[in-house]
Amino acid sequence: VIDNPNQVEQLVGRLREALPIPAIASAPLLALLKERSPSLDLQPLCRVLRVDYAGDEGGIVCQLDFASEDGREVFFASITHLTFDRRLPLAREIATYQKHRIKHIRRGTLPRAPAEYR
Repeated sequence: VIDNPNQVEQLVGRLREALPIPAIASAPLLALLKERSPSLDLQPLCRVLRVDYAGDEGGIVCQLDFASEDGREVFFASITHLTFDRRLPLAREIATYQKHRIKHIRRGTLPRAPAEYR
């Protein structure tokens, strides 16, 4: 188990209350999105419009809005691929969640899928 369900539920609730939230997409995320939608001129600055929890394996997932998009495409990304302004009231909580999650992913402590799905 990576996430503490109670802590994640509280964080998701606070994030939802703060929407929309300005964020910066990481370079790898931006490269992937541009590869999938080469006709769009996506810049790193975006807004988080929606927040959901995708379970222990997916973590907190954000729907992103890029000012340059035409509205036909919907982008989702893990909160771990975003950077937030340190002055944001939730910045410390977000950073704590990201650090904890990334540490566990790097250690390989994600829950394993049942044998029939491997």
